[in-house]
This record gives sequence, C-alpha cells and structure tokens, in this order.
Amino acid sequence: MTRLACAAGLAMAAALLAPVAASAQIRVEALGLTLGATPALASDYLFRGLSQTRNRPAAQLTLEALHDSGLYLGAFASNVSFAGSDARQELDLLAGYRFTALDIAWDLGGVLYSYPGYTRPAGGYRFDYAEAVLKASRSFDAVTLLGSVAVSPDYFGQSGLGVYLEGGLDVALPLGLTASGRLGHQWIEREPRFGTPDYATWSASLSRALAAGVTLAIGYYGTDIARGRCAGGQKICDDRVMLVLSRNF
Repeated sequence: MTRLACAAGLAMAAALLAPVAASAQIRVEALGLTLGATPALASDYLFRGLSQTRNRPAAQLTLEALHDSGLYLGAFASNVSFAGSDARQELDLLAGYRFTALDIAWDLGGVLYSYPGYTRPAGGYRFDYAEAVLKASRSFDAVTLLGSVAVSPDYFGQSGLGVYLEGGLDVALPLGLTASGRLGHQWIEREPRFGTPDYATWSASLSRALAAGVTLAIGYYGTDIARGRCAGGQKICDDRVMLVLSRNF
C-alpha cells in the first residue's frame, strides 16, 4: 500500500469517527484564557522537508493555552522513527508572546524539542535541543504573507549552531480552499553530525475546512538534498506528496 493510500484510509476512518457537531475552543473567562487542541493524522511527519518517521504515517496532537495578553503556552506530540535509534516519540514544549505592531502580527517564542524514551548510545549524540523563534505575518485581503526565523545554539544531534529562515504566503480561494506556498533554508554548523549539508526546502499545498471542524490538506514537499548526501543515503529527503487530516477543538 502506498503512503498516500494508507493516509487516505486513516483520514476516512477519522472522519467517520468524528462527532457530527463541531467543537469550539474552550474559553475560560475568569482567567482570560482560550484553550485549544488539534489532533491530526498525516501520511508522514515532515519537519523542514525531512521525514521524521522514515516515510511512515504519523498521529499528532497540538495543545495551546492563549492568554488575552498575548502570552501562550503549548505542546506538540508525534510519533517518530530515526534509523539506528530507539526514539519513538517527540514532545515539544512551546511558550511565547503574540502581538501586533506596524500592522504586522508577531509571534516571539521558544521551543524545547525532546524525545522521551530515547537512549543515547555510547559515543552517540544528544537529540534534545531548543530554538528561539520569531514569526511575522500580514494580510492583504485574500493574501497573507508570512516569514519566520529560528535559531538554535546546538541543533538536533549536537550539530552546533542551526539557523532556519522561511517565507511564504497563504491565498484564500473560492469554495473555501486555501493555497499555501513556503520556501525555507536550513543552515547547520556541523553538517556531518546532522547528516545532511545546508539545504533548501519548499512546499505547495491546498487545504479546505470540512464539516465538524475538520480540515483536509494535501501538499507537495521537497528539498535540494541529493540522495547520496541524505543521512547515509536514506530516502527521508526525497520529494513527496503528503496528506493531513486535522480537527480543531
């Protein structure tokens, strides 16, 4: 069975199991908080163009608590699979501040990436790392321009300074569709430790909100990493089509 067919089966099952009535975010007026959860099923887990599941499906969950002041806390969880590693889960903790200035929406925060259950082998490298992230977006009618930069003093696998820069846009289309495009570049100080050279990544996707708060997205993702320079010749850097089904609560 192909990855896309497998994901389509998961998507259909999730849609059938979803409650008929849409669920909204939870509002806690006394604390000025908005609580949200977004479970998702995907045909792959791509992070900056690289498969984190070795081309297998992923089940994911994003949680967030947003205060009226713009401060927020969040978490993201997913299954992962790295060659030669016993890491099976990823758990990220997020915190930051959202605000608007100069007609631009800003998001200044940090992310701690962790891999519970991972056993670091003798002579191996640590997987956990942290990043500072700045995001910005501005909307012009049906078009939203986006940009972000992420900096880690010691990136995944103790690969030294890591810097990621990304730009893109979302375009609202008829029939409730949204077209999205992204172009990014990852710089890595110690390339041999990470397993790839510095690289560019891109994507083009189409999404649509369905009934009961469900969103279906399909996209094409790629990098400029040659097969022979991708983590020992693995197929985790190849171009691919990915399908994602998510639901906002």
